[in-house]
This record gives sequence, C-alpha cells and structure tokens, in this order.
Amino acid sequence: MSSNNHAGRGLPRFLLGRLMQGLLVVLGVTTIVFIVTRLVGDPVQAMLPVDASAADRAVLAQALGMDGPIWSQYLHYLRDIALFDFGNSIWQQRPAMDIVLERLPGTLTLCVGALGVAIVAGVPLGIIAALRPGQWADRLSVLLSLGGLSLPQFWLGLLLILLFAVTLNWLPSSGSEAPGSSVLPMLTLALPALGRIAMMLRSALIDELNSLYVRTARAKGLRPSRIVLVHALRNAAVPTVALLGWEFAGMLAGHTVVVETVFAWPGLGQTAVQAIERQDLVLLQAVVFFIAFLIVIINFCLDILYRLLDRRIAV
Repeated sequence: MSSNNHAGRGLPRFLLGRLMQGLLVVLGVTTIVFIVTRLVGDPVQAMLPVDASAADRAVLAQALGMDGPIWSQYLHYLRDIALFDFGNSIWQQRPAMDIVLERLPGTLTLCVGALGVAIVAGVPLGIIAALRPGQWADRLSVLLSLGGLSLPQFWLGLLLILLFAVTLNWLPSSGSEAPGSSVLPMLTLALPALGRIAMMLRSALIDELNSLYVRTARAKGLRPSRIVLVHALRNAAVPTVALLGWEFAGMLAGHTVVVETVFAWPGLGQTAVQAIERQDLVLLQAVVFFIAFLIVIINFCLDILYRLLDRRIAV
C-alpha cells in the first residue's frame, strides 16, 4: 500500500519535472535560433533587397525589434515567443503564426497517417518475426529495416512516383488537391519507420519470450496467445513506444522537409524551405519554434505512456 501511495505522490513530481525539461528544451532551441540568425550576418539586410535604403533598413529593424542592443533584442524575442507573436511574414505580409497554423494540418496528416501505417503493418510483422525467427516474416522485417536505413527518403519518394504515378498512373505525383494525393508521401514516410518498428519489436519480444517469467507461465499451462499478447508484448512495448516517439518526432523535425518538397505537399516542411529561399527570417523562426513545441508535447505524452506501461520507471 505504501509503495502505491509513494507512486501516486511521485507521479505529479515526475510529470512536473518532465514539463520543466521540455520548457528548457524549447528555450534552448529558440535561443540557438536567435544566436545563429545573428551570427550568419545582419538579418535585416538579408531580408531586404540589395538596393534597399538606410531608411528601409531602419523601419524593418524597428518592426522586428532589432534596433537596440543584443540583450534588448533577446528579451524582445523571448517576449514575442511567449505570446506566440512572431510578427508578419516578410514574404506573405501577414502574421507568421497564421501561416504556420494553416500549414500544420497538412504536416500532421502526413505524420499521423504514416505512423499509423507503420504501426498497423510493423507491429504484426514484428510479432510474427519474433515467433518464427528465420522464416519469411523475419527476413522481410530485416529487408525493410535495411532498406529504410539505406535508401534516402527523397530517392524513395522519386521511386514511388516513378512506379505508381508515371508507370502505373494510379496515384497523383504531387500536390494535395487530387484524391489519393497523400498516399505516396505517407508511404515514403512510413516504409522506413515500418522496418525499424518491426525490428525493434522483434528484438524486444524475443528477449521477453526467453525470460524466466515466460518460462514459468508456460510451465503453468497458460495459453501461448495469452503469454505473448498479455505478458510478453506488454513489456516489449516499452522500448517500441520509445521508438514510435522518436519516429514521429523525426518525421516532424526533418523527414517532412524532404518528403513535402519532393511531393509539393503544403506543410510545415515545405514552408520552412520556402522561408529559407525567400530569406523570411520571421516565418522560419515561427516554424522552428512550433516544431520544437510539438516535439516537447509528444515527449511529455510519451513519458505519461511509459508510466502507464511500466510502473517501475523512476519518478
């Protein structure tokens, strides 16, 4: 009873600690963006035409809060971030956060759909591979995992376009308007993750099936399906859930930049590339901050899920 009470009292402290760590990560990312954008040169000069006058530079510097000393600029920058106010995009002349929120559903659609495909296909494949090592499922999971690690995603996307859009003419090659336009970018994101999920679950499940408590359960006559699905799979799910979190964060933080560019998909990744091409520092800062913010939320939710799956995790 005392251990349960201790766990109940420790859970809020555990969650508060993870939340504070997440806020520090966001602060660190935003500070790095602030430093880098000022080290590479004058952001105001970079966002204006070459023939811009000194008056134009002064107006833009004042609008961006870059007309004072560096410590004043940093405090102004942190205040705007706390208010989710990044100012107007230089490229589109409207609030940068509005653009981010418009493009966010497109990126989330791809990431959630791709992760769902990877889970639905990767988890059964990993279970079958663990139960029948050396057979077709095991070899297929190894092949998919090696393919996902070896093939760059831009190359995989181009191969899928060549096969399904150009050769077979089954699916559109780019954009988001036509029916089925999300299938190819989702597959491009999902296939590498699918192989890694299957391999991680296979490895973790094999270790659990060879453990002492599983041997004891078999000796007691429990059904094999119950041993695998109720006991072994629950413990094997902890490292797999960690991998799922990393896969989703990786999709948000980097993979979508490549995939959305290849498929001309309107999302945060393509927006970041467009902001860089147009030297729109305001919009780029908003995209980077929001992605970091989402990753912190994802990690926080994963910490809660770890605690639900395994009470032995320290608080």
